[in-house]
This record gives sequence, C-alpha cells and structure tokens, in this order.
Amino acid sequence: MTRTQRNPRRRTSGARTRLAAVGVAAALAGTGALVANAPSASAASVPPLATGDTRTVTEPQVPTTVCATLSSGLQMANRMSSSDKEAAPPDTSRIQAALDSCRRSSGQVAVELVAGDSTHAAFLTGPLTVHEGEVLLLDSGVTLYGSLNPATYQVSGKPTCGTVNTDSGGCKPLITVSGANAGVEAVRSSSGGQGRIDGRGDLAMVGTSTTWWGLAAQAKSAGKKQNNPRMIQANSSDNFTLYDIDLINAPNFHVYYNGNGFTAWGVRIKTPATAGNTDGIDPAGATNVTIADSYIQDGDDGIAIKGGSAASSNITVKDSHFYGTHGISIGSETNSGVSNVLVENNTIIGTDSDGHTGGSINGIRIKSSPANGGTVQRVTYDNTCLTKIKYPLIFDTHYSNGTGSYVPYFTDIVVNGLKATSSVSGATSTFVGLDSGHPLGLTLENVSLDATAYTASYANIGLYNSGITPSGTGVTTTSVSGTGSVPSCSFPSFPAL
Repeated sequence: MTRTQRNPRRRTSGARTRLAAVGVAAALAGTGALVANAPSASAASVPPLATGDTRTVTEPQVPTTVCATLSSGLQMANRMSSSDKEAAPPDTSRIQAALDSCRRSSGQVAVELVAGDSTHAAFLTGPLTVHEGEVLLLDSGVTLYGSLNPATYQVSGKPTCGTVNTDSGGCKPLITVSGANAGVEAVRSSSGGQGRIDGRGDLAMVGTSTTWWGLAAQAKSAGKKQNNPRMIQANSSDNFTLYDIDLINAPNFHVYYNGNGFTAWGVRIKTPATAGNTDGIDPAGATNVTIADSYIQDGDDGIAIKGGSAASSNITVKDSHFYGTHGISIGSETNSGVSNVLVENNTIIGTDSDGHTGGSINGIRIKSSPANGGTVQRVTYDNTCLTKIKYPLIFDTHYSNGTGSYVPYFTDIVVNGLKATSSVSGATSTFVGLDSGHPLGLTLENVSLDATAYTASYANIGLYNSGITPSGTGVTTTSVSGTGSVPSCSFPSFPAL
C-alpha cells in the first residue's frame, strides 16, 4: 500500500545553547543573580561530562521491504470484542505465522498490519514473538489490542497469570523481541496519527471483574506481587528500534530492553499516572541506547535505567517530555553498575494529561540502597525543565530503607541547567550518600528551584550559579568553574492521540 511520506519533525522544546563561561560570569556580575556560588580564581573543575550513546543516531525510517501484509477483519467498539474472541484472540496465530516465516539473518523486512476497510482497523492478539531482522509495522489508524484473557499469557510452571501471589513471572509479555535488527514501528500520517498498541490495563480480565491495574493495586495493598504481562520485552536484541508507535494502557511495564543498541524515537506512551507499575521505558543491562523525541505518560518511572544482573552504560535520553510519571530515574537495581548517561533537553510535568498525579512526583532521580546498590557514575543532566513536581532532585542511597551488603555509590553526577516552577506544596530534594567512605559526588550548575527544602548527608557537592546550597552531616560544598545558564522553559501539552 502507499504510505504517507513524512517530513522531518521539528523538536518541540529545541536544544538550548550553553553560554561560554566568560559570558555567564559577565551576566552574573551585571545582575547579581545567584552570585554566591559564582566561581572564584581557585574554583575546582567540573568532573568529566557524560557523552551517552556511542553510536551516531539519526531518526529511523520504516522498512521499505514488506514480507507479509495482514488486513484487519475486526471492529472493536469501546475497545472490546465478542466474548468468544476475547477468550481466544483471533489474530494471534496468523500474525505469529507471518512473523515466523519472515525472520531474516541479514537485512530487515516488515510484517505490516493494515486496516481491512474504513471500519475494520483492529487486531486482537495474545503473546507474539518478533524475530531477528523483522519489524512489526502498524499502519496509521491501526490498533493492536492485547488479550484480556490471562490464560493466553501463562508461563508454564510459574504463578497463575492474572493473580496476586508471593512470586511473579507468571505472564509472558504481549510482544517478545528475540533477535538482532528487529523493531516495533508504525506509519505516521500527515495529520500526526500513528499506529498503536493498546494493552487494555483498565479493562476487566476475562472471567473476572478485576482490571490488570486493579490487580496491581491489590498486590501492593497485600504486600505481594502481581502477575501482569509487560507490553514489549526485548531480550538480548541488539539494534532494536521503536519508532513512531503509540503504546497505551499497558498492564505492567510498557518497554523493557536488554542488549546493545536500542533506539526509541517518536514513541508516545499514554497511561494514567494512577496506574501502578506501568514504567515507560526501562533499559536494563543495556548499552548504547537513545530515547529521543518522545512523549511519555505513565503511572511509574518515565524512564528507569537499571543495572541489576548486568551493567547499563552509554545511554542518552533527549528532547522528550514526561507527564505524571515518577520521573527520569536510574535504579533501584544498580549492583552491576550504571555509567555514562546523558539526559538533555527534557521537560517533566508532575501531572498527566487529565491533571492526575501518581504516587511519587519526581523530577530527576537516582535511587538505590544496600539491598541492590552499586556504582552509578558519570551521569549528566543538561537543560531540564520541571513543573508541578514535589521531589525535583533525588539522589538517594537509602531508597525504600533497603538493607543488605551492597554498596550504592553515586559519583561524577552533574546537573547543568535545571529550572523548577510551580512546585507542589512541601516540595523537597534529597542529596544523600551512603556514608563517609561513599559520599554522593554531585555538581550543581545553573540550578533554579522555587522550593529549596532538602535532606542532605555524606555528599561532596560542587556549586556554580546554584540557588540551593545543601548542608548536613558529612556534606561539603565547593565552588566550581561552571558554564551555561538556567534554561528558559516551556511545557508542551501531551499530543492528542
């Protein structure tokens, strides 16, 4: 079929130019603004800055070669089908058969889902596997709906999917990516519409009156674990791409990635801030990752970079916007290490598009504890805009009061250019290292907070043009020779889907 040609998209926020040090010094001298932290002749230097993804990443393109095209035969009024189709999703086998036949050891081809006609644009499926060299491609206006029948996701020998248990792991993901050079992508129309995947976490599971999100709330209340499916999980899938795809209402995490080489570009994640455990994108044991030009709204971390069973490194998060999430996060699993993370030109709003807030209204956050901690080093936050946030800056080595023998150690962390406005009542920041032998190593440059309350201990903090000067047990501060300026901020609305 003929696809609408796409023009390069302009950035919503735009990159903000960092001023030369001499220009900033002159500006500060002229205005008197925040001069208490201006550098002196003996000022220390800023630690090495993160560079992020080592790849040269540009906007992806959908594959030009289509291996198989499948047409929709379903209408899904109110996002629901008939009871027999809900019990046994009708499109699972034919989509999987196409994916099984189209795998490639070299090159890349698409399995494309298209509308049957103007009223049939829905596919209803259980778990699918995308193989090496394949892109699951959704045409603009097409929706792939995830099954509401927990039995379709069941992992043999594990707790029952769709239940609360003392253990988790009972559900397969809706989409498992297994193999290099794969993707989950969509065609973007000239009006901005994109193909979408709807996990229907807000709808009752087959045979019950409980939604996936309700199950998550039950598990939290009982101190147990939910058995809910993730939306997309890529396992050791090098060079994986998410492009121009809408991901909505996931029962659990939206995207979980491990491997080398992951690009998420033009992704729009929309799930309410009140839906628990619905992380946006989680690079875990991942290296060379770029998340760019995306809009993320969910009920947990917008981004959660983890270093649990394997280290994560060389990660860039840029030119993206977050709504009602628990922030741009690293952790809590850092025991294998996290390093060289660049977070630049992002906005974070504490409410979702309906004005709701979730359980933890964070800005930027590194979280870990002796239960699962390790070294987090060389992380740079450049030009970050926050509004309606309760916890703007969180560097916490005692997250959830975790105990154990691991050592969370955060060092060479640089925040350059951060502005917080309209902060929530009682807003406060956290600057807490583990102990005197493992202090938080942090530099704050060009930081403007409208709420400056904080908790601080065991930290070595460099300051330049900073509106906050932490103090406390084991806290030392030093003037540094910084550059740049406080950003000018605007906050785009979440796009209409």
